[in-house]
Amino acid sequence: MGDPEAQTRMQSLQPDPAARYRNVLEALWRIIRTEGLWRPMRGLNVTATGAGPAHALYFACYEKLKKTLSDVIHPGGNSHIANGAAGCVATLLHDAAMNPAEVVKQRMQMYNSPYHRVTDCVRAVWQNEGAGAFYRSYTTQLTMNVPFQAIHFMTYEFLQEHFNPQRRYNPSSHVLSGACAGAVAAAATTPLDVCKTLLNTQESLALNSNITGHITGMASAFRTVYQVGGVTAYFRGVQARVIYQIPSTAIAWSVYEFFKYLITKRQEEWREGK
Repeated sequence: MGDPEAQTRMQSLQPDPAARYRNVLEALWRIIRTEGLWRPMRGLNVTATGAGPAHALYFACYEKLKKTLSDVIHPGGNSHIANGAAGCVATLLHDAAMNPAEVVKQRMQMYNSPYHRVTDCVRAVWQNEGAGAFYRSYTTQLTMNVPFQAIHFMTYEFLQEHFNPQRRYNPSSHVLSGACAGAVAAAATTPLDVCKTLLNTQESLALNSNITGHITGMASAFRTVYQVGGVTAYFRGVQARVIYQIPSTAIAWSVYEFFKYLITKRQEEWREGK
């Protein structure tokens, strides 16, 4: 799931003095005041283009694998191991589709970004850094998203067992469980998200801090973050990340559960009508 502009900027290791923010609200207010009302939305169109198909593939893969693995590990019951494993595999497919879009979006969100259109950004990255630049953060993205989704799905299913033990369609329980699951997973994986942002943006000021060449790979990104900002740098933007993920995952699960209920109900009516 994509990052909001405030989060991307707050994860910047050595931001321009004009782009240093104390909290999320100040970041949003200053971005809108100095750069325009629609500036926080820059780059979201490229994410939206790929999000629909990627999420459809994501949930379809998750549902199929969850059932298959649960039948093997815990026949007739719910297995947290199966839930986590299914979420991990689904993430591999989802991130393969979304990683290039994340690179473009985050470069457009950086302070004083030279890109005003998606096509300008894609062309510049392709010409200057090659096609590999769109997947430079893929391994780190997976390293972040695999544990994120494992924690996310396991927490959601765990909370559903308590709030909705009968596993009926219950919008309030889906929203609450989704929000809590997203918050827990987001907080736990913030250090990896900071490294992903650095890999995607190749932040020029960080690269000039006695570091030469492009930053490639998770290990290099982790070292760079520590060299530039110390341990606290790993948790830059944690507040924005958690605040963003709470409604994001709550909406995603409520929509998913609604359509799952609708499709299941139609299938049952169709069988009864045969």
